[in-house]
Amino acid sequence: MTTGNATEPPKRRKGSRAAAGTTTLAQVAQAADVSEATVSRVINRKYGVAPATRQAVEEALKQIGYERPLDNRLVVMLTPNLKNPIFALQAERVENELNPYGLTSIICPVYPGTPRERDYVESLVDAGVAAIVFLSSSNTLRDEDHRVVQFVESRGIPYVSINGGFPDSDTPVVSTDDWRAAELAVGHLHDLGHRRIGLLAGPTDNLPADRRVEGFLRALEQRGVDNPEQFVVRQHFNVEGGQQAASALLAQGTTGIVASSDEMAFGAYRAAERAGLRVPKDVSVVGYDDSPVLDFIGPPLTTVRQPIERIAENVARLVTSLISNRAVSTQEILVEPELRLRGSTAPAPTGT
Repeated sequence: MTTGNATEPPKRRKGSRAAAGTTTLAQVAQAADVSEATVSRVINRKYGVAPATRQAVEEALKQIGYERPLDNRLVVMLTPNLKNPIFALQAERVENELNPYGLTSIICPVYPGTPRERDYVESLVDAGVAAIVFLSSSNTLRDEDHRVVQFVESRGIPYVSINGGFPDSDTPVVSTDDWRAAELAVGHLHDLGHRRIGLLAGPTDNLPADRRVEGFLRALEQRGVDNPEQFVVRQHFNVEGGQQAASALLAQGTTGIVASSDEMAFGAYRAAERAGLRVPKDVSVVGYDDSPVLDFIGPPLTTVRQPIERIAENVARLVTSLISNRAVSTQEILVEPELRLRGSTAPAPTGT
């Protein structure tokens, strides 16, 4: 993996239709040794084309320099839900970046890895789907049956993943650097004098959750903490999961809590209150995401912010390039997060 910085998305290619018009179906058909009808089906991403034949046509399109027009095409965004503000904001930012290219986004809230995810794609693909964006959807699950990806690839539809890629896939991925996010949170609490720092981690085999655990353990080890695994509690990315995990950490005398989502941090607030502790006087809490409501809770939550604008810029650049048959790097782009300081962290209690 390599770390990439966000770049400006390309200017809209005003001549994309003209570029396509200079290449005839007959030229592509001759280069790929197939019929013009087959070339048309591949260009329009229709079913009924064998994978090997589709690949041959796609290679011919690239060699000849054919660029599919970007106008009036659909981009399907698959996301776990829209109740979590961070997913809604990320989808909105990606949509805003794609709109200038004539691309229309359809946002589909799905439960990752379930038949519903594939149902959405199958029901929309013949309406003219240009690309798929997996926004923290089944791409974040390590051990799921990724049939939706098999279907997308069988139809020759390009796709981009946000916050984790699929196993054995060579398509682009844009992610927040979760290892760095954990380091920022741990470093902040350690600088405040906290020495018993715990992590409210997401479920096992969730790629972003696992990366945050790896970053957290590394940060504690670098600061001389023995057996840091004892300070990691796995739960769901919601308030209830955060409350349960935080209760377990507080019982161990933890004074600094790193949450893997802002919702989990809200659960830590609740756990502290029920334990008779005050945030941040008795326990400091750092969230993750930077949801819009954080300035309006008490106390305002210190959090690690996902750089959703820069992620969206990279995703739009990759999507438009893939649709136009332009080459892109398949190395994962890791975008730098940032720590947002508010009122939920303070120096460690004396005597701890």
